[in-house]
This record gives sequence, structure tokens and C-alpha cells, in this order.
Amino acid sequence: MTVELICVGTELLLGNIVNTNAAWLAEQCAALGLSCYYQTVVGDNAQRLAGILRTGLERSDILILSGGLGPTQDDLTKETAAQVCGRKLTEDARSLSRIEEYFRERGLKMTDNNRKQALVPEGALVVDNDNGTAPGLILEKDGKRIILLPGPPNELIPMFEKKIAPYLLSLDPDGPSVIYSRTVKICGLGESGVEAMITDLEALSNPTVAPYAKTGEVHLRVTARAAEEKEAKKLVKPVVKELERRFGRSVYTTKNEVTLEDAVVKLLKKHGLTVSTVESCTGGLAAGRLVNVPGVSDVFKTGFITYSNKAKRKLVGVKKETLERYGAVSPETAREMALGAAKASGADVTVSVTGIAGPDGGSEEKPVGLVYMACFVCGNVWVERFQFKGNRAKVREASVAAALTLMRGCILEVFG
Repeated sequence: MTVELICVGTELLLGNIVNTNAAWLAEQCAALGLSCYYQTVVGDNAQRLAGILRTGLERSDILILSGGLGPTQDDLTKETAAQVCGRKLTEDARSLSRIEEYFRERGLKMTDNNRKQALVPEGALVVDNDNGTAPGLILEKDGKRIILLPGPPNELIPMFEKKIAPYLLSLDPDGPSVIYSRTVKICGLGESGVEAMITDLEALSNPTVAPYAKTGEVHLRVTARAAEEKEAKKLVKPVVKELERRFGRSVYTTKNEVTLEDAVVKLLKKHGLTVSTVESCTGGLAAGRLVNVPGVSDVFKTGFITYSNKAKRKLVGVKKETLERYGAVSPETAREMALGAAKASGADVTVSVTGIAGPDGGSEEKPVGLVYMACFVCGNVWVERFQFKGNRAKVREASVAAALTLMRGCILEVFG
């Protein structure tokens, strides 16, 4: 079946809000085996939305809309969909009761326009919203389906996962099925290099192998469809094992929910190690990634932010001569930062980051995006040079991912 995504909201067209719903929904639909050939963003205009709905119904089996289900006058998605399908709006008693309860539980006064959200097209399947006031809706027209979802991601995502995905699976002409997927997460290798190693596996049809590039990582999603989850898991398992064989230590997890910082903290705990960070251009972002992990207090000692040369000297003992001779962005300074942080904090592991994030400060010899990192592990020190591309935010984000990857690799080098 083919699916078309339509995101509604003038704020999306103006760039006031980043359209994360489209990317997320596209990924979910692909995992469900649905083909998505069209994505559209339309403002809060009934005439233009109606035209897009009519066109969508001609070329796609399923239309999934997000946004425009709120209580205000410019929320027109439901009304327009009802008009295109030739349906009247009627008040749904269950939806009204849930909306009233939503406000009552929070001690808020329900205004008259909130009652508008309880109006539904005749014959529509109402999908309860457990995280907001606007219910989802499913309409059928001439064998095609229109699915209306609320715009806020904290409402849309759980609604889709719990209720819409199972509904879509039930539409499979081959009978009900389940989708099971595992993600093989790789760090330290580029997307093109990874893809060159899985060309044969990308040709598989069930399970499928799909690469997704993340900052400093590549994720390989292995997805299978079967009548039962147990059968789908059996299809996925050998492919995951083969990917682990091919990529070896570069695979830091095969669990969907585990992040790179989770893997690093787990490795520290496994070997009874403590860690400290010392950062210049990243300004504490690496420490922040580590502190995202629950239980990190067992291993994390401290984080130094040594943005200025004075701070590098005072906090972690970088020599004045080193800074004057080699500069703040140099392998020598990165090495002394890591060693100094280890001495100052008593940590078993330290990672240092110093670079030129831009947009200014670069030169022919040391261009914007040049970053040096060092990692200290129980007396051993490694220094790495990186040249990142992109704006200031991108350079800093990439630096943090590289620092975590370097730390993980150095720990494995020492402890296996």
C-alpha cells in the first residue's frame, strides 16, 4: 500500500517550527512496509488543503495528516477532511467527556472553543488521545483511508505507536502481521564506508536492512514482517549477527533504545572506571551527553570547561610554553588537557576537546572545524585530529560524538 504524508500548519511554511513529524512518520511508515511517494506541507487554508486531499486520494491508498485539530478558528483539518468526504460533523459524546475530564483533572477551565474538538465526521473511527484534547480520526472514502493526527509530537507519537500502527498492520491484504526491528548502531565509521560493506544485505526483502546516518554514527535498522513476533525475531537475528561480524568493535549496541553515551557509561561501569571531561570548543556538551545517562553519578567525577588559555593553565595545568609555541588548538595542548584533568580529578579516564568551531578564528594552517582530542585511560594517552564541516553547531555536535567514540575505543584498547 502507498501512504502520503500531509503536515498542516502555516507555522511550518514560515519556518517557525521544524517539521519533525514528517521525518518521524516517514520512518515509521517505511518500517511498516508502506511506500511513501509524496509529502506535503500546507498552511491553514481550507481551499488549498481540500485540493491536496483530493489529489492525494487519487494517487495514494492512505493519507496521514498531522496538525490542525486544535480548538482555534484556523484549525481546519477535520472540517476540510469531512467536506472532501461528504460527511457532516457531529458531537462525539465520548470525546467530549474525555476533554472535560482532561481539564477537570488539571484544575483548568474548559472554554467553549474546546468543545469544537469533540466534533467528528459522521462514520469516522475516533482514536482516543491519552496525552491531549484532540482525538485522532480515521475516515474511509472509496476504499481509501484518511488518518488525522494531532500536531504536537508528544501526542502524535504515542497515538501512532499504540493505535495507528496496529490499525495499519491490520489492513495488510495478506492478513494481519507484526513488524519487528532491531537497530545495529555503529560509531567511528562513515556512512559511505558502512554502506559499501552491506550492499548485498540491502538487497534483502524480508528482513530489510536500511542505513540511517546520524552525527558521528551510522544506524542499520533490520526489520522483518511475519505473522507472529517470534517468527519475525527469527528472521532478524541472523542478519544482526552477520552485521556484528562484519563491523566488530565498531558496533556499540544492537538495542534500539541504547545511545552512544549509554554504551560508554556501561563500559566504564563494567571495568570499574571513573571519568572526567575537559572541554574547550564544546563548552561542556560532552559532559552533558554523559550526564544524560541515569546512574552516571557512579562513574562521572567532574567536567572542566577550559575555554580560555588562562582556564587551561589554571584548571588543568596546561603549560604556558605549550600554549605559546603550539597554540590552544594543537595535539600538544589536547594531550596536556587530558593529562591535567586526570591529575586534577583523579579520574581513571579523561577526554579533552579543543578546536575551532567557527565561524571565525580559522586560518590557512588551522581552518574552522579543526579539532584535536586526547583520551587518557589509566596512564595511556591517545591524541586524534579531526576536520569537521558545517556551521558552529554542527562542528560542536560532531566533536562530542567523536569524543565519546574515542573514549569508548581507548577503553576497549586497554581492557578489551
